[in-house]
Amino acid sequence: MAVSEMNFISMIGNMKNIDEIVNICGESGVFQPDNVFTFYSDTEGFTAISEENPYSEPFQVLGNAINDCGGKLFDVDISKFYVSRSKIERYVGYFADSVTKRVDEKRLIYQEISEIKEEIKILKNFYGLDRSLEEILSCEYIKPRFGKIPIAGYRQMDKLTEQNAKKGIDILFFPFKCDGEYQWGIYFADLDHKEEIDRIFSSIYFDEVKIKSCPRTPYEQAEFLMSRSRELYKRIEEIEKELWKFWDSQKNQCMKFYLKLRQLSAYFEIKSYAAKYHNNFILVGWVPKEDIKNFEKKISKVKSVEYTTEEGKNILNHLPPVKLRNNKIFRPFEFFVDTYGMPSYNEMDPTMFVAITYTVLFGIMFADLGQGLVVSLVGLVMWKFRNMKLGRALIPCGISSAIFGTIFGSVFGFEHILDPFYKNVFGLSEKPIEVMDSSVTNYIIYAAVGIGVLLLILSLLLGMYSSLKRKNLGEALFSPNGFCGFVFYSSTVFALVDMTVLHTGIVSGVFVGIFMGLPLLLLLFSEMLIKLANGRSDWKPESWGDYLSQSFFELFETVLSYMSNTMSFLRVGAFVLVHAGMMMVVFTLADMVGAGIGYAIIMILGNIIVIALESLLAGVQVLRLEFYEMFSKFFEGQGRPYSPIKVSESLQNAQ
Repeated sequence: MAVSEMNFISMIGNMKNIDEIVNICGESGVFQPDNVFTFYSDTEGFTAISEENPYSEPFQVLGNAINDCGGKLFDVDISKFYVSRSKIERYVGYFADSVTKRVDEKRLIYQEISEIKEEIKILKNFYGLDRSLEEILSCEYIKPRFGKIPIAGYRQMDKLTEQNAKKGIDILFFPFKCDGEYQWGIYFADLDHKEEIDRIFSSIYFDEVKIKSCPRTPYEQAEFLMSRSRELYKRIEEIEKELWKFWDSQKNQCMKFYLKLRQLSAYFEIKSYAAKYHNNFILVGWVPKEDIKNFEKKISKVKSVEYTTEEGKNILNHLPPVKLRNNKIFRPFEFFVDTYGMPSYNEMDPTMFVAITYTVLFGIMFADLGQGLVVSLVGLVMWKFRNMKLGRALIPCGISSAIFGTIFGSVFGFEHILDPFYKNVFGLSEKPIEVMDSSVTNYIIYAAVGIGVLLLILSLLLGMYSSLKRKNLGEALFSPNGFCGFVFYSSTVFALVDMTVLHTGIVSGVFVGIFMGLPLLLLLFSEMLIKLANGRSDWKPESWGDYLSQSFFELFETVLSYMSNTMSFLRVGAFVLVHAGMMMVVFTLADMVGAGIGYAIIMILGNIIVIALESLLAGVQVLRLEFYEMFSKFFEGQGRPYSPIKVSESLQNAQ
């Protein structure tokens, strides 16, 4: 449970050397820049360096071009690839233009194909017309209208024709395809009555469609367009082959430029943190203690640049960034700590605590040898093939489930399949713990509460240690998560156990007064005592009445929280019973189907559902216990992560 020590470094040099310093900082992979203006009390004359990143746009353009031509990113060595900005711009322009020209052509072709499909769709409604569209559309004395009428409107055609014939207006409508909802067709309007005829057809909701003029019938035109569409698809295939050949010929060179741009763009961002002072620059940041000597060695090679360093513990007011340093076994559980919040620089790292308690509690709540091994296997797949951080944490959790499953004697829900193992190894006739036995159930619940009590006491001890580590003596002694809270809670638990089980007679009026009453009294005045212990002059409350009433309700809430935190661990025992109950349901359904293939299918599906559902529920419930019942006693999580400017050596790690 450790946090790497950090060193603060401040660099001052001539502006002409800033790019060299920026590149050194970036190439080191260990430098995290910080805001200059927060480290100097007098910043008069300082100006921010607000240059636009010249590598950002070409990097984006090249990346888009690679994607457009179907290229796949891969790693190449650029350690000795030195190139000027002008050469980068020329290459990016050449590559992007070559790809864009072909991609734009392909986009236009797809647009034409889409228009052809729409046109064919319309033309199909006029199959049977034996005149060319050109002939019809070029009529001199009448105007044709192609379109469709709702069936209800079409039924009024005879009536409208008869009514308008009396007025000397001839309505000519030639029906073609009927699709059940619309009647497609053509009507003709003579020029003398064009507006009146258009109005009549508008009244029955005639929807005109645009038909392109051509020297073919609708059927012939549709065939022609389908032939044209096939030609366009062939051209698309040719373009894609051209793009692939172009990428194949350029991919090695292109990736060098791409990775170089990614590197230069990331390094350039460091400059935005610097400040200019006359002809000089000032750049500050953080470097881990184990890397500071090597970093200083590289910086010192640049003439005109001076630097100073300071240990992070001496400037805690500037919030040194936090780099977690954990054993390989515990490292997967940094994921949960980071989810809650990074520890402060002078705060303990709870990763090891989380790794042990989370794994053990998950195993107890989801105790099954077979299902636990499946969870580990799923976690391994998630980690190795999907690069999911959660997968790494599932591996030890599944192993823990398998271990406790062996203790409880459960293998894919079969509760007595391990009886021969117990007999041969331990000389027992059957498994020692029968979860669903009524005489055992109470002990499981008691054990769950006992586990909760031990973990809460440990959390309170860690709370004291964490407060002392932060040099907050008052919190360590008088807070609900400090010494007073520890004495009251542990004494209360001992008193309850002694009166109900042990009967030692230790618990008396004196015991209650010293170990329970006195801590409560101190907790009542905890806010004032914490300020006094920390040497603050504002310890005296402005109004004793308001202070006492507020403190009383806070104390009442604290006592209730001790009780609720303890009772929350009942869920550990409850999930032991839930697992057995869920598998009983699966066996009941399988028995209803009967022996054979149906029984096997029900058992397999049932186990899959139980594994998915219970692993999710157990995982969430254990995380809740960690965050709400334990973390609240000793962990604040107000730190900021150590995030150095670093270009990953591998594209796989960068994505």
